[in-house]
Formats: sequence, structure tokens, C-alpha cells
Amino acid sequence: MSNNSYKILVICMGNICRSPTAEAVLRQKVRERSLNVVVDSAGTISYHTGSSPDPRSIAAGEARGYDFSGITARSIQPADFEIFDKLLVADNNNLEDVLSICPPHLHDKVELFMRYGEGERDEIPDPYYGGARGFEYVLDLVEDAADHLLDSIQTYTSSSSQG
Repeated sequence: MSNNSYKILVICMGNICRSPTAEAVLRQKVRERSLNVVVDSAGTISYHTGSSPDPRSIAAGEARGYDFSGITARSIQPADFEIFDKLLVADNNNLEDVLSICPPHLHDKVELFMRYGEGERDEIPDPYYGGARGFEYVLDLVEDAADHLLDSIQTYTSSSSQG
């Protein structure tokens, strides 16, 4: 990771559905905007470590043009709190889990991903036990929030580089 890049870590429970979807979406949108932003994802549990994203996440995402290559599940590590500028979690359970292991002086880096969404949802629902529509809905939410997130980062990085 480049030292001068803005770094985002997206977190869900197992790192096979929501957070890898958000990682793939953000990576594409970062490329389209030519931003100096690095994106990664992690889970609060290590059960799926080393696994590829859920095939249903990949199918839904690839149908919209997102690339999941190189994304494998991992669990959040203590160093992530220092490395990443922003740690975005999928839901309130993840938020509680992440804050419980985050050093108190870094709590301000941890937020709900949907804080950047336009709708009234504050969580990205877990599509794992649902049908294909759940994975489409996750993409809808992530795409919306990702655009607003990158708008805020673009504004922040532009203003901080000027001065």
C-alpha cells in the first residue's frame, strides 16, 4: 500500500458477501475517478479466511461490471486500525464488534458504510441466507453509498492537498 494513498477498509461479518462487494464496487469507482485511494475488505470472524467471495455476490457484481479478482476473505487485524484512514462496517453488530477491539483513540475512523447512503437505511442487510434479490439490493445500497463516500473523500483529499 502506498503511504500517501487514502485507505478504506470495508468490514462485514464473514468477508464473503457485503464487504467484498463493497470492495469491488469501490475499486471500480476509484479507478473511474482516478483517485489515490486503496480499498480492502475484512470480516469480524475468521471462519471464511482464504475463501473467495460468495458466488452469488460475484455473479450479481460481475453482471454490473465489477471485478472480484484478487479478493479473498480475511479477518480484521489490530494493525488495520493504524493503517486505514476509514473503516466502514456493514451493520450495527459489526460496528459493535469492531469498536470493541479498536483502540479508543481511533474510534473516529470506524463508521457505518451506509452513513454515506441517500436512503433511510443505516445498515447493509446480510444477503447470505436469502435469494438472488438480496445480493442485488446490497449492490444498490453499496453503489449509492460508494458514490457519496468518494465525493466526500475527493473533497477532503483535494482540500488537504491544497494546503
